[in-house]
Amino acid sequence: MFEPAAPSDGLAARAVRVLLSPWFRLALLVVLLAGAAAAMLWWQPQRLLTGELPERLTGPGALIVYAVAYGVCTMAFVPRPFLNLAAGAVFGSASGSLTSLAGTVLGAGFAFGLGRWLGQDALRRMLRARWLTAADRQLSEHGFRSMLVVRLLPGLPFWGTNYCAAVSRMRWAPFLLATAVGSVPNTVAYAVAGARAAAPTSPAFLLATAFIAVSGLVAAGLAWRKRAALRGG
Repeated sequence: MFEPAAPSDGLAARAVRVLLSPWFRLALLVVLLAGAAAAMLWWQPQRLLTGELPERLTGPGALIVYAVAYGVCTMAFVPRPFLNLAAGAVFGSASGSLTSLAGTVLGAGFAFGLGRWLGQDALRRMLRARWLTAADRQLSEHGFRSMLVVRLLPGLPFWGTNYCAAVSRMRWAPFLLATAVGSVPNTVAYAVAGARAAAPTSPAFLLATAFIAVSGLVAAGLAWRKRAALRGG
């Protein structure tokens, strides 16, 4: 004889549906990011630039630790230029650049995965503004090229572009490859500047800061033209 399901079964099923719902997952993402940001405020990563922690960050193992910490910091809204400068100051130009690039790819992958699983379903329903739909279409249809340009030109928040890409239909491979390739120039420039900050008149420091300034001006000019085009359209 058929027996009706116990009330607890129905309650459990409803609880599972709630936990897997897009809006619950989005709320969980917000909580995780808020917690990460609070942790960064407590940890105060700016101490890396003051020389307070150099004895803790030596040896090959420290490069791996820093790369992972770098990735987590980018998810917690710590700006990449600061992390690149700190890596150069602590590890030197070459090791600082490689460690920062590894952390960049790790951080991008962390954010992309979290955003895709926890936020994509809910946030795609909120794509109403014209510039949002245009950005989504560009990333979805021309993912590698679009992300490569974003990484080459500074200005846009790293965490913001990661989560925008996660909400779009962009695939993993082009996202990570474009991030790795496009992040090289500015990452190296900031790491060199951090490593040579004690000698601000050295050619390496001057070249690095000049590159940073020029790339920033180019990015600002392109952003202005894009904004004007959107207004005109």
